Amino acid sequence: MKQAKVLVIDDNTAVLSTLRIVLKSSFSTVVAVADPKLIPALISQGDVDAVLLDMNFGSDRLDGQDGLFWLDRIMNRSGLENPPAVVMITAFGDISLAVQSLKKGASDFIQKPWDNNDLVTKLSEAIDKRDARAREAQDAAADTASDEAEVTSTLEEMEKQAIRKVLEQSDRNLSVAADKLGVSRQTLYNKMKRYGIE
Repeated sequence: MKQAKVLVIDDNTAVLSTLRIVLKSSFSTVVAVADPKLIPALISQGDVDAVLLDMNFGSDRLDGQDGLFWLDRIMNRSGLENPPAVVMITAFGDISLAVQSLKKGASDFIQKPWDNNDLVTKLSEAIDKRDARAREAQDAAADTASDEAEVTSTLEEMEKQAIRKVLEQSDRNLSVAADKLGVSRQTLYNKMKRYGIE
C-alpha cells in the first residue's frame, strides 16, 4: 500500500463509492466527495498527494469545462507550493479534451469505464512524479543558496584582500586608505574589525 492521500471528486455517488473501494486497497488515505466546491478547503493543508477529478458535474454540460475549471484552481490558484497531482476521469472524454487537461497541468487522463489496475498505476505514477518534482525544487533551492553563499564568501575575500593591499600602500594610514577605497574612516575601521585585519 502506498502512503499517500488521494482525493476523489465525482458527482455520481455510485461511481464515487466504487472508486473509494478500489483505491482504499492501494492508498493509505482516500477521501471521496461529490461537490467540487469543497476542493479548495480539502487541499488547503497541502497534505493531498493526488486528486482524481471528474471532468463533468451536473447533467447539463458534458464538454469537460467544469473539470478544466477545477484543474486550473488546483494547479494555479490553490496557493500551494507543490499542488497535488491531478488525474482527470470522464465518460465523455476525447483526445482534444485530454490534451487540454495535460496542457493545464493534469498528470494523466482516464476514461470511464476504467481498468482498476490502470487507474491505480496512473495515480501512483502521478504521485511519484509530483514527489520527484518537489525533491528537484528542494535541491535547486539548496544549490542556489549554496551558490549565493559561495559568491558572498568570494566577494568578502576579495574585499578583505583589497583592504589589506590599500593599507600596505598607505603605510597603514587609515585616513589615506579610506580615501583611496572611497569609504569613511569609520567604515574602513568596521570592515577591518569584521575581517580580523590588524
